[in-house]
Amino acid sequence: MAENKGVMVCGEIVEGKLAAITLELLGGGRELADALGEELSLVLMGSGIGDLAKEGIAFGADKVYVVDDPLLKDYQTDSYVAVMEKIVKQFAPNILLMGQTAMGRDLAPRLAFRLDTAVSMDCTELSIDPDSKLLLQTRSVYGGNAKATYVCEGAKPQMATVRSKAMDPRERDDSRKGEVITVESGLDPSMIRTKVVDRIKEEVVGIKLEDAEVVVCGGRGMGGPEAFQDLEQLAKVLGGAVGATRPPCDNGWVPASLQIGLTGKIVSPTLYIAVALSGSSQHMAGCSGAKNIIAINKDPEANIFKEARYGVVGDFKKVLPAFTEKVKELLTG
Repeated sequence: MAENKGVMVCGEIVEGKLAAITLELLGGGRELADALGEELSLVLMGSGIGDLAKEGIAFGADKVYVVDDPLLKDYQTDSYVAVMEKIVKQFAPNILLMGQTAMGRDLAPRLAFRLDTAVSMDCTELSIDPDSKLLLQTRSVYGGNAKATYVCEGAKPQMATVRSKAMDPRERDDSRKGEVITVESGLDPSMIRTKVVDRIKEEVVGIKLEDAEVVVCGGRGMGGPEAFQDLEQLAKVLGGAVGATRPPCDNGWVPASLQIGLTGKIVSPTLYIAVALSGSSQHMAGCSGAKNIIAINKDPEANIFKEARYGVVGDFKKVLPAFTEKVKELLTG
């Protein structure tokens, strides 16, 4: 195998467009590639996807490897692992990045095993060590109570999956030039042991929780489903989404799809408003990537105040309406 060089992003396509996580990985990957003085490449797999290559270049890629095959229309473990193994062995990247998504969580460890390398899952920070030139891979540990940084010595490529919103996409630049390389998949239908028989799309009213820049989250202290209407009003004013800790979901106050935490969804909004929740480590593991946390809780000893940038000690039933009205006033004034 040739010397491993360059940073490679395994892209994802959602409804015919580059997924948000792919644009974020291109932004972060561009910084890593520049720090190493190497190229940034993007791998796109799917069916009828050729036009997306230009978009990948506009968002920072120097090269785009396009694998266009009807057998890649839907994500299947067997087909995608086989194609990625072929591409990595052929083009030998130094670093390989994937999103901490349903696809990335399934694909990354299987691919790492086949390539005889290691992978750090759910990273929140990536950088290049100035001395060793190795990838520094930082992720949350102990339920979000601490961070650990890993390096992969010897084995290549260095692999990591990255949490959504952990990296910033670059501004689109359609004047950028790059190379588009078509790669044959080499797939045979007999290689694929499963098939997609049906898709049920989750109905989402408004902004998806994972994509929201503002999240208003309620905990056990909300007391019941009616109180979440107050959260919905604030979220609507701020153009955000409503989330919940595990107890409200377990009690049936809100749908399970709104759960944020170690066993729920991972969010990284610009603003996270935590209402009547204690701030347990299991929950904080799902929102530790938030840039700003505001806590509202009547218990001054609640752990959430240790995590929050701003806090209000008080009954949310009194605080929240006043807060919502003030936000409306500021936004309309």
